[in-house]
Amino acid sequence: MRPVRHALLAVAGLLFSAALWAQTVTPAFDLQGHRGARGLAPENTLPSFQKALDLGVDTLECDLAITRDGVVVVYHDQWLNPDITRGPDGQWLQGRGPAIHELTYAELQRYDVGRIKPGTEYAKTFPHQQAIDGTRIPRLSDLFDLVRRSGNTRAGFDCETKISPLEPSASLPPEEFARRVIAEVRQAGMATRTMIQSFDWRTLQVVQKQAPEIRTMYLSSPRTLARAADGGPSPWLAGFDPDRHGGTVPQSVRAAGGSIWAPNQTYLTPALRNEARALGIRVIPWTVNDPAMVNKLLDMQVDGIISDRPDLVQIELRKRAVKP
Repeated sequence: MRPVRHALLAVAGLLFSAALWAQTVTPAFDLQGHRGARGLAPENTLPSFQKALDLGVDTLECDLAITRDGVVVVYHDQWLNPDITRGPDGQWLQGRGPAIHELTYAELQRYDVGRIKPGTEYAKTFPHQQAIDGTRIPRLSDLFDLVRRSGNTRAGFDCETKISPLEPSASLPPEEFARRVIAEVRQAGMATRTMIQSFDWRTLQVVQKQAPEIRTMYLSSPRTLARAADGGPSPWLAGFDPDRHGGTVPQSVRAAGGSIWAPNQTYLTPALRNEARALGIRVIPWTVNDPAMVNKLLDMQVDGIISDRPDLVQIELRKRAVKP
């Protein structure tokens, strides 16, 4: 009887571990702080992620690029953005800066990303963002260290690979890019707390094959779903053209092996939400800051929301007696 008992105990242990994993990394409603809490602190910086942690988000959403010397850093654009970047001379960049892929990590640290350039549309969009001069672009490992030091063992990470099939020279190729991100996540011991998302579904295919312990999230927007200029399928979808897979994006996500879909907030409809649910796909739309849109999506019973102002989403959740 001992082998049977041992087997039963082993199965019970696995079930307990699976339940604990699901409770820890897959909250019933996943409130994600977009680029930390971009509406309140400089985007994709450690102060912004700390602000999101202080608010109690479930997941820290961030963007990833890779420097010339192979360092995985947290930054949204493939090139330095003049709306948020001052050079080593302290002056605002006059136009698009160099590509992250062209700079070493040490060179990148010479740039200040602690405030929005006054007078820009970006500044008008985020009037409540608090400037923190002297803030630098962090490494992904710095973000992991920040959360580890905070003692927070619950918050997850949603890391977007900033790569484009339309501009292949602006970053590493998809497979190499994904491999380096996977290595960083595994080295930090954060695989079960991390999901990797992308508009370029090629990187997600690599992650699913090489690191099945890391979840993937399939981003989409009208731009990336549009067919190519020559009438061919979209180059963003790694061959999973909706026209070949039931005619809808949830069907394409399912065909690609995905279980989480992140549509643009204006694209999602109740019918698509219901179809995704029937396919076993969680739906977490982006980037939702307006309370009216928050409530529209909550009425659809989405599985989470990505927001620059997670504090505003929390207000609506509390009104509905949903624990954020």
